[in-house]
Amino acid sequence: MHQTPTPSTIDDSSVFDVREISCRVKHGLIFQRWAALPVGSFFVLVNDHDPVPLYYQFAAQFPGAFTWEYLLAGPDAFHVKITRTAETGTSAPLAPPPHPAAAAGAV
Repeated sequence: MHQTPTPSTIDDSSVFDVREISCRVKHGLIFQRWAALPVGSFFVLVNDHDPVPLYYQFAAQFPGAFTWEYLLAGPDAFHVKITRTAETGTSAPLAPPPHPAAAAGAV
C-alpha cells in the first residue's frame, strides 16, 4: 500500500521553505528548484499562504509534467509536494519583459 509522506517523514533536503523569501524573487527560485529536478523527483514547498497562483503558473508552463499534492493546508502554513512527472520543453518559464516604468528607471 502506498503511503503519502507527511511533513514529518520527508527528508529535510527536499523541503523548500519560501516563507522568508521576498515575493519579488520567490517564484523564480521555485522554478529554478523545479528545473533542477530529475523526472520522478519532488520537493515540498512550504509557504505562509495557499500558493494557488503558482499552481496555475505550473499548469500553464508544464501541463502534464507535474503533480501537486497538499500535505498541509493552512491556515498558517501550506506544504505542497510538487513532483516532476515528465521532461518539459524548457527548463524554466520565460521571465516577463520588464515593465516600461522600470526600464525608464522609475519604479
